[in-house]
Amino acid sequence: MKNLAAVLVLLGLAAAPTVRAQGGSAAQQQPPTVASVLNTYYGIVEQEVVSAAEAMPENKYSFAPTNGEFKGVRTFAEEVKHIAYANHLFFGPLMGETIEAKSVEQNANGPAELKTKAEIVQYLKDSFVLGHKAISTITPENQVTPLAKPVFPFLSTRLGIATIGSFHPMDHYGQMVEYLRMNGIIPPASRPRPPQQASSQSKPQQ
Repeated sequence: MKNLAAVLVLLGLAAAPTVRAQGGSAAQQQPPTVASVLNTYYGIVEQEVVSAAEAMPENKYSFAPTNGEFKGVRTFAEEVKHIAYANHLFFGPLMGETIEAKSVEQNANGPAELKTKAEIVQYLKDSFVLGHKAISTITPENQVTPLAKPVFPFLSTRLGIATIGSFHPMDHYGQMVEYLRMNGIIPPASRPRPPQQASSQSKPQQ
């Protein structure tokens, strides 16, 4: 979490598009929207979760702790697939996906046919793409309009979906971090930035 402040600044800048003034060189920042603000914070979540998934070696994707009170916990692969499946559960209905509530429990760990690290990471990345697209449809006019057929009562508005869709992955990111550290791997979000990167990011591009 050492670099959280830097991540917030960088993502904030990336999420605020600029337009050139006609006939001039000065860039004027566009005002934020509901969708751009939500997508910025969702992007922070995405960066931390995806980087952690990529950091674990493939031969450790089946890892789960065995010492202490860890009986029945998900493997690292299952943690990653669960996050991705939940992204589909939350955001899919806003993009036309049909998900039945009764199928959630049996599918909570994602598609069983996904076995390799490459397949699982791609499934994760695609789920965040879906989330960003769904969030981009949120407006001041529709953000709290009740949905006709929510999967669950707590997913009854677009704003509610975006909120839980942003904090849910971090519940499992905490477990992923523990699994990484138990295997001697520092999570990318906790690694210090190289000095040259830090200095280049502190200066505006000319």
